[in-house]
Formats: sequence, structure tokens, C-alpha cells
Amino acid sequence: MLMPKRVKYRKQMRGRMRGKARRGAEIHFGEYGLQALEPGWVSARQIEAARRAIVRATRRRGKVWIRIFPDKPVTKRAAETRMGKGKGNVEFWVAVVKPGRIMFELGGLPKEIAIEALRVAAYKLSVKTKIVFKEEQAGE
Repeated sequence: MLMPKRVKYRKQMRGRMRGKARRGAEIHFGEYGLQALEPGWVSARQIEAARRAIVRATRRRGKVWIRIFPDKPVTKRAAETRMGKGKGNVEFWVAVVKPGRIMFELGGLPKEIAIEALRVAAYKLSVKTKIVFKEEQAGE
């Protein structure tokens, strides 16, 4: 599972997800990409599940790039705990995703296989996505 090796501060505030992705909105490495259409948190488990789905669908041909990293800790209080007594422990890690962000890239594959792999991976994620192509971006 993806998570930082170490962090400066153990716990973080939730924050807000306003606006579109300023960085990471273009395909850089592969020919096909999975782009987020809405803001949200994508957990480390979801990223791993999507990665596995892509690897399975491509039968380990081509190359996969994961363009998001879960670096935000999410805390949770224990069940049936009274109020107060501080913030809960870190339960899992998430990547903050804004609309326009390319989350996964694929390269070195036929178009049909890549599209199918990204479609299967999209089911594993908690944000709406669309499949984008490098030649599409060059034309804009």
C-alpha cells in the first residue's frame, strides 16, 4: 500500500477542494490516461485496487504510471467514544484529487486494451473519471 515513509506532522486538517487541478492535468509519460472529473479523496487502497486491475487487464504488457500519491492522513475516532480527548488516530492515507488531474497513465499498448484496462480501473475509484488520449491533447 502506498503511504509516505515519514511526515513532518502526523495529523492534518481536512481542507477544501476548490478549483481545478493546476498541475498534473496533461499526459506526460504514456499515450492514454485516466482523468478525474470531480474533486475527492482517493484512498491508498483504491489506488492499489485500480493498479491491480490495470495490470490484470493488460496482462503485464506496456507500462503503467501512477500520477497520484496518498500523502494526506485521515484520522478516525474509536467507535462509541465520548466527545473531547483530542483527535483520533490516523486510519488511512488519501490523495487529494481535483477535476482535471491525470491519475493513471498507460503506454506501449494497443488502444482497445488500454481503454478496457482504464475502464476497469475507473470502477475501483471513488471519483468520476474519463479516459483521455495523448493525440487529443496535442490537437487542442
